[in-house]
Amino acid sequence: MHDVHVAALVAILIGVLTVLPRAIRGPTMLDRILAVNVIGTKTIVLVALVGFLGVEHGILEGAPANDYERAGFFLDIALAYSLINFIATIAVLRYVETRARRKAAVEGGGA
Repeated sequence: MHDVHVAALVAILIGVLTVLPRAIRGPTMLDRILAVNVIGTKTIVLVALVGFLGVEHGILEGAPANDYERAGFFLDIALAYSLINFIATIAVLRYVETRARRKAAVEGGGA
């Protein structure tokens, strides 16, 4: 199972690297926001997998039973990060929408 986790970690990192150019030079602001959201989501999965990989390594090394709670700690971090990722995405999208409305109002004659 160790090899499966490592392969999943590598696949997630490759996914992040493929989305990174879109986040840096996306043709529109919305493309950049979506790419950053995808990177955040992949980071959440990465944190959870690292937690499970640590538990599996502890099992193989004969760690005591209380060390298995480390996966729960990593899952708590992943959950908190997912909430931050969601709220930040909504906040940035609202900012972009408000900015676009203001720009349209200025160009349209102030109405």
